[in-house]
Amino acid sequence: MQFHRPVMVAEVLAYLGAEEGGLFVDATLGLGGHTEAILQASPRNRVVGFDRDAEAVELARRRLARFGERFEAFHDDYRHLKQKFIEKGVGPIKGLLADLGVSSFQLDTPERGFSFRPTDKLATGPPLDMRMDRTESMTAADLVNRLSERELAEIIWRYGQERAARRIARQIVEARARAPITTTTQLAELVVRAVPQTGKWRIHPATRTFQALRIAVNRELEGLEEFVADGVELLAPGGRLVVITFHSLEDRPIKQALKFLSGHCICPPQQPDCRCGTTRRVEVLTRKAIRPSAAEISANPRARSARLRACRKL
Repeated sequence: MQFHRPVMVAEVLAYLGAEEGGLFVDATLGLGGHTEAILQASPRNRVVGFDRDAEAVELARRRLARFGERFEAFHDDYRHLKQKFIEKGVGPIKGLLADLGVSSFQLDTPERGFSFRPTDKLATGPPLDMRMDRTESMTAADLVNRLSERELAEIIWRYGQERAARRIARQIVEARARAPITTTTQLAELVVRAVPQTGKWRIHPATRTFQALRIAVNRELEGLEEFVADGVELLAPGGRLVVITFHSLEDRPIKQALKFLSGHCICPPQQPDCRCGTTRRVEVLTRKAIRPSAAEISANPRARSARLRACRKL
């Protein structure tokens, strides 16, 4: 099979200090591309990987089996990282990585329902699923067919930043009154009808709606700041945290968490005195988010939205 191409590999290795050797955690293992690079960077490296997608974990285990005991993987949410490490009694971590993007494996598997691109594999169109963890019960179809028009519009606006959220929600509610919406093809066609555009599309009109539903189904924005704080707590002194985001909704809480942990007040500007209680626990290594090179974007267009932020524990 063709493996997912990890983004910004050289930058990840550099900011993690992977050539120095130690215990690393890949909090979003996927198919193991970043983990493979870390393991290859030094024979003294060990990696513990976490992923919400059980199928991805199994494929990563097969891919990385040659590294033997240097690699261990768990089917679990990265937000449970602190609890898991306390249970296992694992020592301090040299480096922690989280790549918050959807993997090509998920996007390119029609049965997973992440993409609205037409496919010959499923005659009726991909199911409207979008679950990263298929042991969870709620799917995108559940949201689309059960939520009120107002709730749908709120999700599409908040998580997709879609200006036509109300029109799209109204189109969905009118269509589902006739028959349930069960495939990505049906939903994409509804959005196109709700958001008529002339000329060539820069991006497909359904892109933001699909992003919004995916975020809602997987609760992707929940606990990001807590994850950063927990990750820093698990790091050894001098340990590194690297986070890759793919849109501003993810990047903003990561930036805010790093600002707080680096000792900068995050209280509202109009507040007369600081009440957030910040103390300097990390040094931020990326003054601005690092972006992929033009060469990488050319070779891997899905990398174009990636943003990398990193810090070092004091």
